[in-house]
Amino acid sequence: MVTRAESAALTRRALLDAAAELLDLGGPEAVTLREVGARAGVSRGAPYRHFTGKDSLLTAVATGSWEEIADRVHALRTDPALAPAERLRGTLHTLIGVGRDRPHLYQMLFRRPGHRPEEQAEGLDRVRRQLCAPAEDEVADRMRAAGRFQDEFQAVVTGLVGKRNARHYGALLLAGAHGIAEMELSGHLGAGGLSATSDDLVDTLVRMVAEDGERGERGDGDRGDGERGERAR
Repeated sequence: MVTRAESAALTRRALLDAAAELLDLGGPEAVTLREVGARAGVSRGAPYRHFTGKDSLLTAVATGSWEEIADRVHALRTDPALAPAERLRGTLHTLIGVGRDRPHLYQMLFRRPGHRPEEQAEGLDRVRRQLCAPAEDEVADRMRAAGRFQDEFQAVVTGLVGKRNARHYGALLLAGAHGIAEMELSGHLGAGGLSATSDDLVDTLVRMVAEDGERGERGDGDRGDGERGERAR
């Protein structure tokens, strides 16, 4: 027999899956608790027993997505068959793949502060969060999941360029990955645009960073930007 806790977990999972599907189909505007409940095949009141409102639901979707991405990066980082450059290449392709295959989710995950679901609650949704919020802190969970991805990503970068300038190179690589994802979605890559592929650009990024990192490790020139910035601060 399925226990009450198991049944609740299954319902929550179905609601999250339905919300993710609606998000992929039409963006955040397409996600409403009524539509999510209908798509999940549960009672009209079921979504409100698990989430305080739309923002609560989208925050949970983001948390689960960050966990999935972090799991994939962790698998790459700990794969003994992969060289450091291959781990980094796979990590960047993972991020770009999310942008390519699930653009609405990608934009939600990387939306600037002040525009994330949990930071936009208004009206009744905000009241529900204040009065009916579950014991778990959904925003903190999302931040922990995103932080876990950041830690895994930085570990992958460190494995290639060393610890000294890993944060500097990490920022450069993330900016590059975001740019590639946006350019690919907008159609500016490929035969109709810049005649480049995301694979080619990722390979170039990784090679340039690896070579620059090797020169820095050998002491050939000051690795400059990162260290000068640290000293200035």
